[in-house]
Amino acid sequence: MGKQAFEASLADGRHRQLAQMAGDWEGRFRLWFTPDELACEAPQRGRIRSVLGGRFLTHEYETRFNDEPIEGFVIYGYHLDDGNWESAWVESFGTGTSIMFSTGGGSALAPDMLGSYGDGQGGPRWGWRTTLEQPDPDTLVITMFNITPQREEMRAVETRYTRVSR
Repeated sequence: MGKQAFEASLADGRHRQLAQMAGDWEGRFRLWFTPDELACEAPQRGRIRSVLGGRFLTHEYETRFNDEPIEGFVIYGYHLDDGNWESAWVESFGTGTSIMFSTGGGSALAPDMLGSYGDGQGGPRWGWRTTLEQPDPDTLVITMFNITPQREEMRAVETRYTRVSR
């Protein structure tokens, strides 16, 4: 797709949705290792920037797991040619030295992307689903779900942000 399709998306489409998420955010990071037991809750700060003329968002954030600091960086985008949400995520805690690439169907009104990761012991890969919801201009909720090799999905991470500035 050409420049005209991108400009239309930026004016009133998926790229406009992404642009509305740009800003400085503060909120709560919550982490579960098992479905019924919250393992950690901590403050989180994030900075989301629109880059490359609105084609992508970058999300840099800081939080902690108990006393261990966590830093992360994500690139979010919408691929007009393929009609998919896409992301690339790295983190000092969750992804180790790998980059998690995720994609999701373009029919979703908000980003909903699926990636996968290994268990570190040569076993079957686990799924990782990430959703972004913006119920109002000053609230952003990022939720991540573990998906077992048997396809059981459970919430793993939730970050609930409140906008600090644009």
